[in-house]
Amino acid sequence: MTTPASAPFQPPQQQPPLPHRAPSYVSPIPVTDAHLGHAIASEWTKIKSVRSTMWTLGVLILLVFGIGLLTTVAVSSSGSTMNGTPVLSMGFFGVLLGSMCVITLGVLTVASEYGTGMIRTTLTACPSRARVLTAKAIVFFLLAFVILLVTTTLVAMFQYAVLQGTGARQPDAAGWILATVGVSLHVAVLGLLSLAVGSLIRHSAGAITVMLGVVLVPLVLALFMPQSLFSVREKLFEYSIPNQLSAFYSTSVSSTGPSGWEALCVLLGVTAVVFGGAVAALNSRDV
Repeated sequence: MTTPASAPFQPPQQQPPLPHRAPSYVSPIPVTDAHLGHAIASEWTKIKSVRSTMWTLGVLILLVFGIGLLTTVAVSSSGSTMNGTPVLSMGFFGVLLGSMCVITLGVLTVASEYGTGMIRTTLTACPSRARVLTAKAIVFFLLAFVILLVTTTLVAMFQYAVLQGTGARQPDAAGWILATVGVSLHVAVLGLLSLAVGSLIRHSAGAITVMLGVVLVPLVLALFMPQSLFSVREKLFEYSIPNQLSAFYSTSVSSTGPSGWEALCVLLGVTAVVFGGAVAALNSRDV
């Protein structure tokens, strides 16, 4: 019995190449590489679309403008002399209370996205996490600074017009800049610190509580600290946020420590360190 001879090996035939066909659809939207400007535009759209921005900035304007005007009118109508007190210092209490609104908005700018889960969409659209946090910081800082600058300038002009002839010390050019531009920069940078803390903690209530403690606890501790800890008490006074704010109005409660622009430099240094930690944590942690 013989076996049939095996068929010779046939190599597989190559298919002829398909003819080139042009794409059937071309998007009318130009395709470009994403950059920081796109992230800033996205963050601006978000921050102006949420109700928390309107409420916090509305209360900020009400506190800074309203308390500044009420204090000025009360001092003017009382008929008492100010005995050399800086005329622009009446805006301090409104700015101090208004800073709580800036802190709240700074935390909500980033922490609220973790609460709603929107941060996943944000980081999917823009995988560069440092770019996202930088865009949030730029948009928030410019918005807070402009609102504060306009409000504090209006309050200062009202105080200058009403309190003339009451014995108050009239401001020079440096005093005007400190009480408007300086204090606005200081509170806006404090809001940036709140934004960085919100990114680290990722919880709105927790981050706001931490920032309120940063603002209020050092001054409260210094007020109730015994005289045996005098040096510690003085340092808490000098570097407390209320004392640094009052330095912009030349009414600091401490004769030593940072004053004016020095207080802003101290806060900028602390904010830069915390913001760098927030960027590192955002890059190393999952959302």
